[in-house]
Amino acid sequence: MFSRFEWTMALRYLRARRQEGFISVIATFSFLGIGLGVATLIIVMSVMNGFRAELLDRILGLNGHYEVRAPVNEPLVNYDGVVGRLAAVKDVVRVTPIVEGQVMASGKAASGALVRGISPNQLKSLPVLSSNIVDGSLENFGDNSSVILGYRLARTLGVAAGDKIKLISSEGTPTAFGTMPRVKTFTVDALFDTGMYEYDNGYIYMSLKAAQNYFRLGDGITALDVFATDPDTALTIRREIINAVNIRAFIYDWQQSRASFFNALQVERNVMFMILTLIILVAAFNIISSLIMLVKDKGRDIAILRTMGATRGMIMRVFFIAGASVGVVGTLFGFLLGLGFCANIDKIKGVIEGITGAELFSAEIYFLSHLPAKVDPAEVITVVVMSLVISLLATIYPSWRAARLDPVEALRYE
Repeated sequence: MFSRFEWTMALRYLRARRQEGFISVIATFSFLGIGLGVATLIIVMSVMNGFRAELLDRILGLNGHYEVRAPVNEPLVNYDGVVGRLAAVKDVVRVTPIVEGQVMASGKAASGALVRGISPNQLKSLPVLSSNIVDGSLENFGDNSSVILGYRLARTLGVAAGDKIKLISSEGTPTAFGTMPRVKTFTVDALFDTGMYEYDNGYIYMSLKAAQNYFRLGDGITALDVFATDPDTALTIRREIINAVNIRAFIYDWQQSRASFFNALQVERNVMFMILTLIILVAAFNIISSLIMLVKDKGRDIAILRTMGATRGMIMRVFFIAGASVGVVGTLFGFLLGLGFCANIDKIKGVIEGITGAELFSAEIYFLSHLPAKVDPAEVITVVVMSLVISLLATIYPSWRAARLDPVEALRYE
C-alpha cells in the first residue's frame, strides 16, 4: 500500500534536525498526549468496572437480588408457602428468611447498628460472610445469645471475639411509666471482614430464632431475600417473582434498592469517558499543528520531489505516514501502559502511599478496602480504535495540504 520511498521519507521527516527541533518537540508531546490519554481511559474505565463489579458481588452476596419485605410494622407470617413458590421459579437458587431491626450496640463504647437475623445454614451459604471470619468462629452461632459483627464495628465498640455486648432496641416494653427499651446481652462469637465499610462498621448477625425472640416477632420475619443465578438474570424474572409472592408485600429488585447508587456510578463512568477523551483530542490537534509546521518547513523539499516525478498521492502518503506513526505508536504505548498499570494497581497504590504518607483510597469514602480494576476487552478495543481513528483523521488535512502545494510557488518563495 505504501512504497519504501514513502516510508523512508516519512521516517526521515520524523527524525529531528537542529533547525527542526521545535517540530520534533510538538510531535513528542503529541505522542505522549495520545499515549497518556489512552492509558488514562483504560485505567479509569477498568477501575470503574472493578468498583461496580466488586460492589455488586459484595452487596448482592449479602442482600440477594430481590427483597420481599413486609409492610411497616407487619411481620410476614406463614411464609413457608411463599418460600416454596419462590424456590420453584426458574433461575432462583436460594430464598432466605431474615429479621432486621435497628439497635444501639454497647460495649466499652456505643454505636448504632443494624441487626440481621438469619438461620445458621443460610449464613454458611453466604461466602462473603462465612469465608471472611477474622476472629472467633461460627460454631455457636445458632445459640440465642450469640452474635457476629463486623470488625470495624467491634473496634468502635472496643470488643473482640468472646466479649459481651448489650443490644438496646427502641421497640421496648410498655409499662405504667412509659415504654422501656429492650436490653439484652449477647456474646460476640466472631468478627467478619467483608471489605465493605458499610457492612463491617454497622452490621450485627444473630440466628433467626434469636432475632425473632429479641424483636418479639413470634414466628414472623421482616423480609425474604431471593438469590438468582446472577444479577442480569434476576432482572428478567421479575414477573415470575411477583406472581410467586402473591401476598401483600413490597418487592424490590437489586437495582431498585440501590438505584441512586448504581445510577450515580453509571453517570460518573460516562462523564469520565467523555472528559478523558478530550486528552486524545488535544493530542490529535498537536499532530495537526506539528504536521502543518512540518509541511511549511519542508515546502522546498516537497517542490523538489514533485519536479523529480513524485505524485501528489505520494506526497500525501509521506505526510500521512509521518502523522499516523505518532498516533499509532502513541496508542500502542498507552495500551501497554494502561494494561500494565491495571495489573499492578494495588502495588502502585501502596508505593505512592508509602512515599507520600497519604491514604489514597479511604474505605470510609469508597466503601471498599482495596482498589479494584476489571479490564473489559470490549472497552479497551473501543478506546484503542477511537484513538487510532482520531489520530488518522488528524493527519488528513496536513497531508492534503502538502499534496496541494504548488512546486513553482514553493521554489519561488524559497
